[in-house]
Amino acid sequence: MQSSARTYLIQGILFIVTVVTTTMAGAEWMFGNIFSFVYNFFASLGDVDPAITAEAQSKLLGWPQFLQGFHFSIPFLAILTIHEFGHYFVAKAHHVKVTLPFYIPLWFGIPQSIGTMGAFIRIKSVVTSRLKFFDIGIAGPLAGFIAALAVLWYGFTHLPPAEYIFTIHPEYARYGFSYPQFVYENASGNLILGDNILFWLFKNYVADPSLLPHPNEMVHYPYIFAGYLALFFTSLNLIPIGQLDGGHILYGLIGKKKFNVVAPVLFGFFAFYAGLGLFTAESFATGNDAIFYEQLIYLTIYIYLLYICFKRVSEINATAFMISLIIVVAQFAVSYFRPEWEGSTGFLPFVFILGRFLGIKHPETEQNEPLDAPRIILGVCALIIFVISFSPNPFIIVE
Repeated sequence: MQSSARTYLIQGILFIVTVVTTTMAGAEWMFGNIFSFVYNFFASLGDVDPAITAEAQSKLLGWPQFLQGFHFSIPFLAILTIHEFGHYFVAKAHHVKVTLPFYIPLWFGIPQSIGTMGAFIRIKSVVTSRLKFFDIGIAGPLAGFIAALAVLWYGFTHLPPAEYIFTIHPEYARYGFSYPQFVYENASGNLILGDNILFWLFKNYVADPSLLPHPNEMVHYPYIFAGYLALFFTSLNLIPIGQLDGGHILYGLIGKKKFNVVAPVLFGFFAFYAGLGLFTAESFATGNDAIFYEQLIYLTIYIYLLYICFKRVSEINATAFMISLIIVVAQFAVSYFRPEWEGSTGFLPFVFILGRFLGIKHPETEQNEPLDAPRIILGVCALIIFVISFSPNPFIIVE
């Protein structure tokens, strides 16, 4: 088999598997349960609670629920595909060699996965100019954002009757539509979607208030959940750092010299926000030596991980170490004077991936011609999209 045919086969298999895994994940989020074959697998290992009732087992997911999962996987993968083909077609227009998208399936068998880690296209030739990087970088987010808007509009204008929630949680029915006053008193583990500007506008100005679900139940509405996730990943992609789409856009707008100054500063602020509140003066003032030294060990590990993230900012290791210390001291200072101010620690893994693997700086180009006015306007539009799509605290787990 020729290499090109083998690549197409791999891409096709990955796409089919990703459709299956995102459909299963969508069903799990919609119905708040796992598939029966997953339960049976763990039961065969003796790793389930024998006290689980037959009624609870009857609520496990099967083929009918899998088919319902397409209400999540189709819009979500459509947005992802439109994003990737935005990059693909513009790259082709610039005569840059690229592959078709590689989809990455990822499914855990529990309702905390979304079935995929996304998709990517491989650039197989050198991109020689700022303009090409800009065009290729901005095409995906713009195309995907328009698709996400369409999905969110459909989701918020086609909400099911309010009684729909009782098909997901039959135990709520005895409270009627006053269920939020009772069922969340001792509830924990629920996932709430944190607001961004666009999502807030849809909830308050597009949706019918009488049909709008409670924040704790929003994940059961597949089109809304798919659209929200699309905004979340679009905003991450538009962070103007390194080889993210936002990095390509900013590099095209301001060029190499300015980018290599601005991007590390932005990365520093991002790392500062992500870790804000993780360690505080209060967490060390415990009066317990064991807890104090335990916290000190964790803090040392945290500083070392920050150091790893910033090693690629400067060739001088001491500079990376000093930046890490400055960020930690600033986090302690803010937490001391404003203990209620907290970042979102869920961003920390992404900070590490950016700093350690993807890189903060941008590849150089041979041609560094400035962009024309229409492209500058598009770049500003991309910045606006980032601002209205970014959620400071995207996923809130109720404790």
